[in-house]
Amino acid sequence: MKKIKIAFIGLLSLAVCLPAFSQKSKGGWQNLFNGKDLTGWKQLNGQAKYEVKDGAIVGTSVMGTPNSFLTTEKDYGDFILEVDVKVDNKLNSGIQIRSLSKPDYQNGRVHGYQVEIDPSDRAYSAGIYDEARRGWLYPLDLNPDAKTAFKKEQWNKYRIEAIGNSIRTFLNGVAVAHVIDDMTPSGFICLQVHSIGSKDLEATQVSWKNVRIQTTNLKPSPASNIRIVNLIPNALDAAEKAQGWSLLYDGKTADQWRSYGGTDFPSKRWAYNDGTITISKSDGSETGNDIVTKKLYGPAFEFEFEFKLTEGANSGVKYFVDQKFSANGKSGIGCEYQVLDDEKHPDAKLGKNGNRTIASFYDVIPADRPKNSVKKIGEWNQGRIVVQKDGTVQHFLNGYKVVEYVRGSPQFKDFVMSSKFKNFEGFGMSQQGNLLLQDHGDNVSFRSLKVREL
Repeated sequence: MKKIKIAFIGLLSLAVCLPAFSQKSKGGWQNLFNGKDLTGWKQLNGQAKYEVKDGAIVGTSVMGTPNSFLTTEKDYGDFILEVDVKVDNKLNSGIQIRSLSKPDYQNGRVHGYQVEIDPSDRAYSAGIYDEARRGWLYPLDLNPDAKTAFKKEQWNKYRIEAIGNSIRTFLNGVAVAHVIDDMTPSGFICLQVHSIGSKDLEATQVSWKNVRIQTTNLKPSPASNIRIVNLIPNALDAAEKAQGWSLLYDGKTADQWRSYGGTDFPSKRWAYNDGTITISKSDGSETGNDIVTKKLYGPAFEFEFEFKLTEGANSGVKYFVDQKFSANGKSGIGCEYQVLDDEKHPDAKLGKNGNRTIASFYDVIPADRPKNSVKKIGEWNQGRIVVQKDGTVQHFLNGYKVVEYVRGSPQFKDFVMSSKFKNFEGFGMSQQGNLLLQDHGDNVSFRSLKVREL
């Protein structure tokens, strides 16, 4: 009996000594922070100060150091993470998930998905950024209604659902972002203190508490109707299908497209293979070989596409293409989302106020683009055209809203009258039209072409 009693006391002592982060609470939740110390965490990259105060992890900014990351010692794949956050109004921060640090990648720099903590007037909190890799995946231009979810100078509850290829974020119960991506299926979780560039930001703080995770029997939140960013080429997620999206190109066949003025897909210079629809460069003997959807779209729809430019290339994506405007049967006339290498093609310097630059409403309304919103030549850019029932039209480039106008408004008419389309009566006002990919004689590729009617 004495040996059994001693053994029991030993086991009891071991259980008491186990750190809280390894103990599971009700509902399968596991605490990642024990409320007392930083057991289970390690610091990478920068030298910001991390400490525990009043049951919270507090990160304090330090001058002259890069972004700092307090990371879990364990990697996580599929999970639901919840954490409460409070941040100084002057400090940017974030929560890294499925993140990595490798010696052969920028000398061990932490990289991967980041859920933004942004108390600034930009209000991108709970948007999804790809730290040290691809930049913004889901800026809140895609979901402006969620910009009011963050509460300044208060505790905010973040919920992150990373299940399979789907990453969804919620802030104080509001659905904020939804990204479909397969680049990094697992990695560590970390709490970021952003680098600072001025002395007045020194000693600003961000705090985290109630950090808990589920890794089994995961039950995602009910579906929401926010926009979805799917980064897997030529694919539709079940959530996109539920919202009414359909593919216009599956990466294999182009049976939903035909030549402008014809009935079949062009036999010259256009190709659909290797997951792209591509127009090859012309030798100058033939241009105006556009392709259009066989189906008409309007009056309200969304059209998503990715495009990749070669150096100096020019092309365009047109909508509300009306055949009554074209007599030659080769080039369609309609509202155009400009696709252009602004640096190398001379068209970017023509027109007015930059209205022929990338993502502009070509020759009509210039794109208002944030810095670094355009991908490098040879990389894929994401385009989106939204036509709402009230006539509002928006152009998006890599998640940023860069153009907005209302069809038929006095301002719209003024813009058109100042453009090369002033003599096309009723330009841009058709109730329906084809979607068009333009042949401008240059090598340009398209993929992930998808549409939904509103």
